[in-house]
Amino acid sequence: MAATEHTDLLVIGSGAGGLSAAVTAAHLGLKVLVVEKEPQFGGTTAWSGGWMWVPRNPLATAAGITEDIATPTAYLQQELGAQFDAARVQAFLQAGPRMVEFFRTQTALQFIDGNGVPDFHGRNPHAALGGRSICAAPFDGRRLGAQMARLKPPLQETTLWGMGIASGAELRHFFNALRKPASLGYVTKLVLRHFADLLRYRRGMRLVNGNALVAGLAASAFAQGVEIRTNSPAQRLLVEQGRVVGAVVNGMEVGARCGVVLACGGFPFDAARKKQLLPHAPTGQEHWSAASRGNTGDGLRLGEAAGGQVARDAVQAAALAPVSLVPRADGSVAHFPHLVERAKPGLIAVTAAGQRFTNEADSYYDFVSSLLAATPATPAGLPVQAWLVCDHAFIRHYGLGAVKPAPMPMGAMLRNGYLQRGNTLADLARACGIDAAGLQATVARYNQQALAGVDADFAKGDTPYNKVQGDAASGYSNPCMAPLVRGPFYAVKVVPGSLGTFAGLRANASAQVLDAHSQPIPGLYAGGNDMHSVMGGTYPSGGITLGPAMTFGFIAAHHAAGVNL
Repeated sequence: MAATEHTDLLVIGSGAGGLSAAVTAAHLGLKVLVVEKEPQFGGTTAWSGGWMWVPRNPLATAAGITEDIATPTAYLQQELGAQFDAARVQAFLQAGPRMVEFFRTQTALQFIDGNGVPDFHGRNPHAALGGRSICAAPFDGRRLGAQMARLKPPLQETTLWGMGIASGAELRHFFNALRKPASLGYVTKLVLRHFADLLRYRRGMRLVNGNALVAGLAASAFAQGVEIRTNSPAQRLLVEQGRVVGAVVNGMEVGARCGVVLACGGFPFDAARKKQLLPHAPTGQEHWSAASRGNTGDGLRLGEAAGGQVARDAVQAAALAPVSLVPRADGSVAHFPHLVERAKPGLIAVTAAGQRFTNEADSYYDFVSSLLAATPATPAGLPVQAWLVCDHAFIRHYGLGAVKPAPMPMGAMLRNGYLQRGNTLADLARACGIDAAGLQATVARYNQQALAGVDADFAKGDTPYNKVQGDAASGYSNPCMAPLVRGPFYAVKVVPGSLGTFAGLRANASAQVLDAHSQPIPGLYAGGNDMHSVMGGTYPSGGITLGPAMTFGFIAAHHAAGVNL
């Protein structure tokens, strides 16, 4: 090898899982090196909503929301079923609050509460109405100094002129900017600040959501002397006498006295692995992920080469979400995740037969699960797809996918074919290839139910999660339902995708990678989506990717440093 360098802990990957481990380990006195193969750090986390599911977190406790650990345990036990791993679940639930307290008191990362955010499945008697979620607080990018240029920006299609918009109250201000003077003032202030940042820094400096999470973690890492080395792919692990002692990075041996953390983001862009683990993607190509394109399964392959095992029994191998394919001017295609507008009143989702197949206001994971069940693979190889359909009033108020609400224009999206429009429902059906009679009958039935406020077919609007995602100010009795009345009508096609993958390297409660005999491989840890999800491929609540990623990174660092939690 050309050269050899040494560190205590080597972290491969720079998303939340890797950076959580790096910051914690540095705080515990270890010398830490983070390597990232992409030109910028942050991975999929930098594109995410930044929400973390951490029951019994300090922000909830401070607000008077308290619960015994037995309650979220019971929620997960019912949700996960046969996938419930008591040791790992308990490790997560016990360490999660300590992780949050560590970061909020010892680092630059701060949080805002999700005390009004319910769990996805409100019919589970152990579901919470709030208090189990937190999100990264807005972060001033100027605190990163020159390192800001290396932070991966948010996904272009989810921003306004490159400006991130925080979910919740801030997003509602943008929806109401043309209706409420207070909202217009709020939005105007943010837009003016953003353009001032663009003029001075060529980039917005008010970071929110996942971008703020990565920025806060990175600032904390730099403050502790951690190096984040980009353009640095790891080729293989170094193993001596059964122990992982480092890795070859960019052709150079890097020794790691305390071990290596694999946190490369799972396999959303590894076609071979998708072919193996995703039944709806028989060639590995029929799945479109909104994750970072650099997540090509590197960590899983590195772990397997050292004796690790990738789980094959997950309920779903991916964190399913409906995705639309957005043509870009440069000829590339963006994968837009539909997380927000589906629950708003005045939208339905239909198959090619023009029929509804699910409660549109349910979680993104449940939506795609229902789509896969409604459109099983056929010998003819018909694509699995659906259309989100709305009327003119809806799209100008809430937008639709990558189409922004008024006053933003939508002509470009009509011209490039992303958005379909018809003066009548029959016209829209012809443009999309949907059965016209089926669509007209579905809308007629839906409109009657919307006026009555009761979805007799799929119970839309019945759960606390549905209601929070809807719009109580719509004027209709059901916050998730309104009739589709006045044309023109619009549609965007969605296909099965994900926010990342769930199936990963099997690991124990200390985040150690396990071999074929379920024994820990000394010196090897898995984090983020390289670790098999503690949720077993289920999706009980928002933030069940980043919450465990942050927590098990925190746990792995303590174990590697030899410090008991």
